[in-house]
Amino acid sequence: MDAAGAARRGLTSTVTFPKGNLAPGGSVIKSTAIDPSVVDAAGIYRKTGPARVFQSEKEAVAAIKTGGIGPGDVLVLMCRGPMGSGMEEIFSITVALRYLDFGKHVSVITDARFSGVSTGACIGHVTPEALAGGPLGKVREGDLIEIVIDRVRLEGTVNVVVGGSVEEGTRLLASRPLRDDLAPDPALPEATRLWAALQDVSGGTWGGCVFDPDAILKKLGSS
Repeated sequence: MDAAGAARRGLTSTVTFPKGNLAPGGSVIKSTAIDPSVVDAAGIYRKTGPARVFQSEKEAVAAIKTGGIGPGDVLVLMCRGPMGSGMEEIFSITVALRYLDFGKHVSVITDARFSGVSTGACIGHVTPEALAGGPLGKVREGDLIEIVIDRVRLEGTVNVVVGGSVEEGTRLLASRPLRDDLAPDPALPEATRLWAALQDVSGGTWGGCVFDPDAILKKLGSS
């Protein structure tokens, strides 16, 4: 089937790769999983909402179940990338939101990954991850986050905004230190910690999750 035929049948590409001041190295969203009722006639999902910050899936799910997350919120889950948890799959959060009346009005942003059956406006693989010094690790509770996903042109952005300005949000993040409570999962195996550190030196998840011996040796030599 050609592109025109696919369009006539309402079919579209599956994923979009948003960038922005929260994901300078990129991120991934299964844009077709966004509920059609929150996408405008041009095929664009737009959302600006306050950040609700968590560092474990268990804490985030507990907040969803006890009413700590509401419509319009942006759930930010950090420290779950390779250096935080070995880049675990986040599934419980999307399932918990899926069966709530307001779940389609909540977005999720994380440096972890999602499974193929996850639903909703869920942005994963945010790069650099929080523990690698990424701006995700500077987000504070209540920060306004703006998400724009064009499901037709396969373009997207994810930014902290101040007064509706991406530029001001970028300046705010640049002036902030990383959160002082960032930490890897206590259960993260030593072998996984080493793998994640070597991968980070080699360019991180967005660099292909590879080991670059020259980059690693250069880093070790400058230490």
